[in-house]
Amino acid sequence: MKKVVLTLAVFATCATAFTSCRETETETIVKEVEVETEEAAEEAGGILERAGEKADQEVNKEIDQAIDEIGDDN
Repeated sequence: MKKVVLTLAVFATCATAFTSCRETETETIVKEVEVETEEAAEEAGGILERAGEKADQEVNKEIDQAIDEIGDDN
């Protein structure tokens, strides 16, 4: 009976000695992905096109004014 108790005591001691008490930390990696749909791409292109058209109109007005100031020599 003593051998059984001593064997269990040794086994329990070894089991607790080799078992880690610390919590294992797990990392959760979250990746943010931006998905662009066709509608969003068309809108983005539309915005750029409209901005370009406005800039072209302003430049054309300035060019027309400069031509009017210079006049037509023909």
